[in-house]
Amino acid sequence: MYLLDTDVLIDIQRGHAPAIAWFSSLPEIPSVPGFVVMELIQDAQNMQQVRNALKLVAPLPIVWATEADCARALSDFTMYHLSNSLGLLDALIAACAVGRGATLCTFNLKHYRVVPGLVTEQPYTR
Repeated sequence: MYLLDTDVLIDIQRGHAPAIAWFSSLPEIPSVPGFVVMELIQDAQNMQQVRNALKLVAPLPIVWATEADCARALSDFTMYHLSNSLGLLDALIAACAVGRGATLCTFNLKHYRVVPGLVTEQPYTR
């Protein structure tokens, strides 16, 4: 199972050919953490961009952190925020992936590399 991080969805939204080719080649539809959808909306500068973000993720299953995922995110955030700049949303997104045994497709390896048990993949060439 794949979960998509914000940077991958932004590449798809911008029409980055390698991202679109990779996405089109997937044998199953990937999921998106709800926190990623919130990040896309947070980055929008007007309602048209909000609508575009929601349209982009509409065909994808949205997954949310369980209570256990949130506890894991809190632990990871506490341990790695100061030492490795692990962000709040990154901790929650990572916990969603770990909790589901999913691979997080991302290019944000710098912050995620410290999360125990997280499997990441850079899915295409940038």
